[in-house]
Amino acid sequence: MSRSALREHHDVLLLDLDGTVYAGPHAIPGAREALVVDGGPRLYYVTNNASRSPGEVSGHLNELGFPATESEVVTSSQSAARLLALRVPPGSPVLVVGTEALAEEVRVVGLRPVRSFDDHPVAVVQGHSPDTAWRILAEATLAIRAGAYWVATNIDTTLPTERGLCLGNGSMVAALRTASGRDPEVAGKPARPLMDDAVRRSGAQRPLVVGDRIDTDIAGANEAGLESLLVLTGVSTPADLLAAPPAQRPTYLATALAALAEAPDALRIAPHPQVSTAVAGTVLTVDAARTVDAVSVLRAALAAAWAAPEVTEVRGVDQLR
Repeated sequence: MSRSALREHHDVLLLDLDGTVYAGPHAIPGAREALVVDGGPRLYYVTNNASRSPGEVSGHLNELGFPATESEVVTSSQSAARLLALRVPPGSPVLVVGTEALAEEVRVVGLRPVRSFDDHPVAVVQGHSPDTAWRILAEATLAIRAGAYWVATNIDTTLPTERGLCLGNGSMVAALRTASGRDPEVAGKPARPLMDDAVRRSGAQRPLVVGDRIDTDIAGANEAGLESLLVLTGVSTPADLLAAPPAQRPTYLATALAALAEAPDALRIAPHPQVSTAVAGTVLTVDAARTVDAVSVLRAALAAAWAAPEVTEVRGVDQLR
């Protein structure tokens, strides 16, 4: 069994932001202490949120005490712009549904951001903005229905905020999908473009993806063939994990980023010698010694549940209720 810290097995941490490093304007408790470690792996911040520029994101991270440069922030808006540049001629008009930060990424790759169907856009790019309203969605609907290439920065249905979960870019994408009858190409997690860009830009040889959502961060890691750590500080819950399909199952599970200091084998979702499990029909019953911590019981319960697809209920683990 490896007793060295999980962080020592990886040269780069590919960190999600919302729900993992911070929630809105505030750092997740203990996150800075867990990440800012002398001699630790390099930190790259990989976010589906396309509402802010890399410079704005790195500035916010610096304010919260995290070391970050603009080049160490990889956003879905950058990946979306790269996809656009591969598909449409230089100088082409692209209708932007999102913030000026997203429009700037369109300019960076040599394309022309517009906001109206009357400008004859050959493509539409859609990212999160708290100001997105019917009028711009209507312009995008017209363009997509006319045959414009459509890229969504991400399809997260919700967005963690300091007030709780609010609707994310995926909810707005759903409106355009309904109105146009089309599906976008997706740049952000769980699709590969963003994760591939993060690996390439960081030069990682042994990256670890760290995030709070099984349907984006973890699914994106699995799609790219990377190991992952799920922390229970954001969106996904233990109950979500119980029902997770194989594509959304993490390598490691922890309550918080402090677990990066623990041994990999202790964090892996696997049976535990002091936790017994038994399956009867669709019910998994779990019993554990009182000395076993709750998250270790949870890991063992998940390992048993995933090995028995018929399980729909777990008894004996409060965290899964």
